[in-house]
Amino acid sequence: MEYKDVVEKRRAINFFDSERNVSEALLREIVEMGAKAPSGFNLQPWNLIILRDMEEKKRLREKAWDQSKITEAPVVFIVLADRDGWREGHPTMEKNWQEMINTGQVTPDRRDWFLTAAKSLYGNSADALQAFANKNAGFFAMGLMYAATSLGLHTHTMDGFDHESVRKIFSIPDNYWVPLLMAVGYPRPGIEIQPPKWRKTYDEIVISFKSV
Repeated sequence: MEYKDVVEKRRAINFFDSERNVSEALLREIVEMGAKAPSGFNLQPWNLIILRDMEEKKRLREKAWDQSKITEAPVVFIVLADRDGWREGHPTMEKNWQEMINTGQVTPDRRDWFLTAAKSLYGNSADALQAFANKNAGFFAMGLMYAATSLGLHTHTMDGFDHESVRKIFSIPDNYWVPLLMAVGYPRPGIEIQPPKWRKTYDEIVISFKSV
């Protein structure tokens, strides 16, 4: 499937086939494809909680506006944005540093520069931490949606949930923000996939401001 076809085909569907499962191999492929998303300094400050168990999905649904798609879809992602992903000692940060050395992108004497740059970009304030985590997790989530579409599945992202309740139910540590939930599966047989919604045109998107 060409990229243009993936973009045109992706939909947020509301009704999933609860009788049709997503195989573990296909799920792994979606996640690994999604993880090819870009990331600042390649720090990849994202993780997933994957729900398949019906009881867990029911508990989530209770705190997510009672959205039926949560229990209908065979798989639900809780997308996590890691506000600590830039910090020295973080496992992903340290693995990234080591991989950069292994591939010759940096030399060991550049570590202080790398740590200082990461802190200046992401660790200067609470707002910077939140922006860093959410921006990168958003790239990842979009990658997951396009990956699922390319493999013949559909998704629906959800903002409507009680953030603190979800954190508590699933014992999510404080360094993680939950930017969204995502249902993943196949459309319920017989439903009509709606045509694309309108999008802003090029001329509506591109703007400029007068200099003072």
